[in-house]
Amino acid sequence: MSLQTIKELLEASLTPSPTVIILGLAFCLVAPILLHFLYSTATPYTTLPSVLLLGPPGAGKTALTTLFERGPQDPSTVSGPIAKTHTSQVPSSIELSINSDDPATSYKTNLDEEGATAKKFLLVDTPGHPKLRAQSLVHLSSAEPTIKSSLVSDGGAKSKIKAVVFMVDAAALADGDALPATAEYLYDVLLTLQKRFHSRNGSRAPASMPVLVAANKLDLFTALPAALVKSSLEAELGRIRAARSKGLLDSGVGQDDLAAGEEGDWLGGDGSEKFSFAQMMEFDVDVDVIGGSVTGDGPGAEKWWKWIGERV
Repeated sequence: MSLQTIKELLEASLTPSPTVIILGLAFCLVAPILLHFLYSTATPYTTLPSVLLLGPPGAGKTALTTLFERGPQDPSTVSGPIAKTHTSQVPSSIELSINSDDPATSYKTNLDEEGATAKKFLLVDTPGHPKLRAQSLVHLSSAEPTIKSSLVSDGGAKSKIKAVVFMVDAAALADGDALPATAEYLYDVLLTLQKRFHSRNGSRAPASMPVLVAANKLDLFTALPAALVKSSLEAELGRIRAARSKGLLDSGVGQDDLAAGEEGDWLGGDGSEKFSFAQMMEFDVDVDVIGGSVTGDGPGAEKWWKWIGERV
């Protein structure tokens, strides 16, 4: 190609004309779309891990979510109205960050200002109403529990559940009505995780699922201490187990089938008269009971935050 030809081509490309304008606009429109398509197909989409927040109504789940998202709200220092909680009707998610080098770092700490390495995760607040609990239990039934988060933009992507936080109202558990209702829900949660262990394919067991029973409202004088919350729930779970197993026997299920523990409603180890959370270790479900408080001058939520940080 001669120098003269090259010169003519350059002059033609720089001379305003409908053809040059159309080609330029087409390039500007198509190039970004093509680059985005190539990048999205070459880079796998990763979702953040999740912590599933369960518990009966009024236990403080939404209040805890608000606390971790916005920090403590002091009426004397916060401008504008204090955030109010409400009974959740649908699951909601918030994105949180922990210090990956030190999970014990307070949720109040600004990790950017501290220069810390942040690890992000999702906290998924679920409805506690009895009619809405089934949808939460479904997420825990599979070998690899996942949940579709409202914060995940990819329509087919799901977030892997790494831990479960079950909140209870420690002040209400002394009431004769609150303890059975709370234990009934917790029984269903633990039983779902136990059945998940038995539903594994092949010899490989599902990944372990840690469970935190967060005894809330310890700032109140009437609240039970964490140790008493633990023993009260274990005793009530044992009563529920006995009642359900009696119902199975009355319906014709054999004692041998009941003792197998793989089907039905028998929770925990085989042949044990009393139920304890330690029995769930057989099914790779590690249960901790830790006290705290979302509001007031109680112990706060730092221990819960540290527990979460060590497991995500």
